[in-house]
Amino acid sequence: MRLLILSSKTGGGHEMRASAISDISSSLGIKTEVIRPLEEGSSIDKFGSNLYNWIQKFYPRLHKIYFHFLEIASLHHKSSMIFSVKNYEKKILEFSPDLVISVHAHLNHGFRDIICENIKLPNVPKFVVCCGELSNGSGFSNHWVNPKIDEFWCPFEDSLNAAVSRGMPFQKSFVVGPLLREPFYSIPSKKEIDDFILKYRLKKDLGICLLGTGANGVQNHIKAIRSLRQSSYKGQIFALCGNNGKLQSKLIEQNQYNSLIIRPVGRLCAKEMSVLMHLSSWIYGRPGAGLTTEALVANRSMVFDTNKGVMPQEENNLNFWRDNCQKLTIANGPRELGLLSKQAMPPFKTRKSFSTKLIAEKLLSLKNQIDAN
Repeated sequence: MRLLILSSKTGGGHEMRASAISDISSSLGIKTEVIRPLEEGSSIDKFGSNLYNWIQKFYPRLHKIYFHFLEIASLHHKSSMIFSVKNYEKKILEFSPDLVISVHAHLNHGFRDIICENIKLPNVPKFVVCCGELSNGSGFSNHWVNPKIDEFWCPFEDSLNAAVSRGMPFQKSFVVGPLLREPFYSIPSKKEIDDFILKYRLKKDLGICLLGTGANGVQNHIKAIRSLRQSSYKGQIFALCGNNGKLQSKLIEQNQYNSLIIRPVGRLCAKEMSVLMHLSSWIYGRPGAGLTTEALVANRSMVFDTNKGVMPQEENNLNFWRDNCQKLTIANGPRELGLLSKQAMPPFKTRKSFSTKLIAEKLLSLKNQIDAN
C-alpha cells in the first residue's frame, strides 16, 4: 500500500502529526510520502502560510481576524479555486497513492476532490482526515469536516463531538488518542535519563522548568527567566530556542552572570524531547497543539503563555485543559510566571496510558480493505 500524507508548515502541530503517522506506517511496511500543497503550491498559498506564521509569532491576537477570514473565504473548498493544480496533479500521479491522510483543515475539500474525483488513478484512493484539535471552540475550523471522506480521526471525545456537531457523520468518526512520535508514550530508562543529564550538565537533585517554543520560535524566555529570578526560583531552566541562534547566544551569556542554571538548546530529537518532558517539573509555553499534547501525554504541569493574546486554535486546547484537567493555569505575561509556576498542577492525577495502537490498527484495517480490492 502507498500512503500519501498532506501536511503544512503552518504552526508545528501538522508536521508533528505527519511525522508520527509516517513513522507508524513505515513500521508497518507501508510506503509513505509527505507533501505540503500550500507551501509547495501557488505564490498565494505560500503567502497565506507565511502570513499565518508571522501573525502567530508577533501578533497572535490578530489570528481572530485571519482565522475567521479563512473560514468565510473557503479558499480551498473547491478544486476549481486551487491555483497550483498542475503541479499538485503531477505529484499525485507520480506517487499514485492508495490511501491519503490529511492533517490540515484546508486540505480536505478541493485538494481531496482533485485526488479522488478529477485525476484518473488506477484506483480511487481512500481519504482520511486526521484532526489534531483537542476540543471544541471558536478555533475548530469547519474545514475539518467533509462528509465525503472515508474516515475522520481525532484525539479525544471532545474533538469528535465538535466535528459531529458541524456535520461530520458519526459513523465515519473515530477517537484514536493524542498523536505523537513513539518515544513520548513510554517512560525513559535510567540510562536514557542519566545520559541526558550528563550531556546537558544538569543536576539530579534540582527540579527543571522547561521554557518551550513552537515551530515558529514563539517565546518569552528572557522575561520569563527574569520573573523566575525575582521570585527566588531554585531550580534549573531548560530553554528551547528552536532556530533562534541569537536568543540561544543571549541565554548562554546570561548563564555566566546568573544565579540560575540555564541550559539553552536549539532543537531536540523526539527521544531527547521525551526525556526532557519526563524530567521537567513544569512547562511554560504557548497553548499550541504540539507542546500541549506532549504535556498531556507526559502528564506534566503547564503554565500557558497567552502574552499578546490567544489564537482561536489555541482556545480549543485551553478548553480541553479547562474541561478535562485538574487545573488550568494561564500567565497573561511572563512577569506572572514566578507566582503561577507554584500553582500549576499536572493535567491528570496519574499519568494516562496513551499509545499509537489505535492509529496502527486503523492503518492496518484500511490496508486490508485496499489489498482486498
